[in-house]
Amino acid sequence: MTLSHAHPHSRKPARLVVLGAGGFLGRHLVTASAAASIETVAIGSRDIDLADGAAGARLAQRLRPRDVIVFLAALTPDKGRDAGTLMRNLAIGRAVCEATHAVEVGQLVYASSDAVYSFATTLISEETPAAPLDLYGAMHRTRELMLAAEARAPLALLRVTAVYGPDDTHNSYGPNRFLRQALKDRRISLFGNGEETRDHIYIGDAVDLILRVVLRGSTGLLNVATGKSPTFRAVAEMIAARAGGPIEIASSARQNPVTHRHFDTSNLLRAFPDARCRPLRDGLAATLADVRAEADA
Repeated sequence: MTLSHAHPHSRKPARLVVLGAGGFLGRHLVTASAAASIETVAIGSRDIDLADGAAGARLAQRLRPRDVIVFLAALTPDKGRDAGTLMRNLAIGRAVCEATHAVEVGQLVYASSDAVYSFATTLISEETPAAPLDLYGAMHRTRELMLAAEARAPLALLRVTAVYGPDDTHNSYGPNRFLRQALKDRRISLFGNGEETRDHIYIGDAVDLILRVVLRGSTGLLNVATGKSPTFRAVAEMIAARAGGPIEIASSARQNPVTHRHFDTSNLLRAFPDARCRPLRDGLAATLADVRAEADA
């Protein structure tokens, strides 16, 4: 299953409803959709607790027929990796499904994660079987299946790789954490020697691809990635070179085996031939400039 478009050209939705609007990706998406003059409703956890048993009905009250829902709401691993967190995340998925039974929406776009893939396959495409290795990956895969089986809406599943950029709230291992460490501690800490390879996508490019899916009314499956996978050490060295002054890059005793992950982005380029993700060095420079501007302000 790959991506297909309902519209031959970009078409603004009647209204965009962003679930998880208070999160890293959600805040940037709301800003970008407003800049594109798309009527947008931002719903965060302070507006509706989507894990609550009555959340489906509350969400339905906020929806209109033909709304496009972008489903970003999730408790991320920094909030917990246990079974309780898993069950709250699944309750959020159930609420979204229930709301689509009450209101006929135009499209449902779910931001899943590349965590649904195992590390047994180093080159990943949309044809790669999902085989999650932890509860977070299992949660996303289960929500994908829930939405496909129970949501009454044209569905796009976007498996998003690691996102970096300004205003990140997760401090996950990689560019976001390395930037903070470099600026605060003048020291970047690596797992082992940072040999692993990963695909990192700049927040602006991830948001652009989500909006492209919305504007084309797309359905199906798409990996949201750049197709480039540098080592973590290479990422740390890029940041150290731009952070100003000496930055120590410290290795540590390895606790886990080295794993690698690369994405075949052929389907992404077929779906959106003019889409371009900025090189990592440019995204890091933009992020660093934003962080410094915020500090100066």
